[in-house]
Amino acid sequence: MQFIWYSVIFTAIAWLIITATSRKRLIAVILSGAMVLMLVGAPRPAQSQVPTGILSAIQSVLAVINGLIKTAVTAIYAARNVLSDLQQIVAFPQAVINQARAQVRYMVSRYRTVMATIIHLDLKSATLPAAQALEAVIRDHQVNNFPVLTSTFGSTFGLVPVATEASPADRAMSDMDDALALDSLKLLKAGDQAADIEIQSADSIENTAGQAAPGSAPLLTAASIVSAINSQALTQKMLAAELRQEAARLAHRNTLCKENVNHTAQLRGILVNLLQHQ
Repeated sequence: MQFIWYSVIFTAIAWLIITATSRKRLIAVILSGAMVLMLVGAPRPAQSQVPTGILSAIQSVLAVINGLIKTAVTAIYAARNVLSDLQQIVAFPQAVINQARAQVRYMVSRYRTVMATIIHLDLKSATLPAAQALEAVIRDHQVNNFPVLTSTFGSTFGLVPVATEASPADRAMSDMDDALALDSLKLLKAGDQAADIEIQSADSIENTAGQAAPGSAPLLTAASIVSAINSQALTQKMLAAELRQEAARLAHRNTLCKENVNHTAQLRGILVNLLQHQ
């Protein structure tokens, strides 16, 4: 029975020693464990042997502390020192980490302000009221005011002609040109808003990299890759909008060519009729 108690108590003390996070706690665990082991294992002295039994127990505790426990503690501290040197000198050298942090902070201080100035540069150039209103809506980086965009666009470029003022082909072509232009402008506003979010994400990653802990580089790299993929997807959407606009321009030119062919054919028929009546 005494052996079982020894095993349980020794296992608990060993676990507490291994998980100790400070030197004071480690010493307290060692002293407490030694006292418990000696008190549990010491034989019950007779009434007349109490002082002698206490002195013997204390001497036994000191012997255990200076012997087996001291050796174990020394080995634990040696292992901790080896692991600390491995992390601080080989795996994560402090000098190299500080150099990388300083480089990140330098790049942030050197380029962020300049890039922010370029991004937020005021490029508004319209002078007439209707054009100024349309330009302000186009450049506000918001997606919750598309009806305002449509109305200001119509006020600036005019509405689709009514049926009595233009042919069906001309009305359809004007309506399609306006629709594609508005589609591109709406996507442009959404792209501006998404770009603002991407810039905030990039600033956050830069700030974190300037004070990142050792071993966090893979996490920052993963966040940077995700941000880069989002940026590339946004660029692809803008390129797709540009391609649609170019396709609409080609369709517009082809429609004009087709109308010219129809007009030429009509003129030829009129001339043939005139020659036949002569």
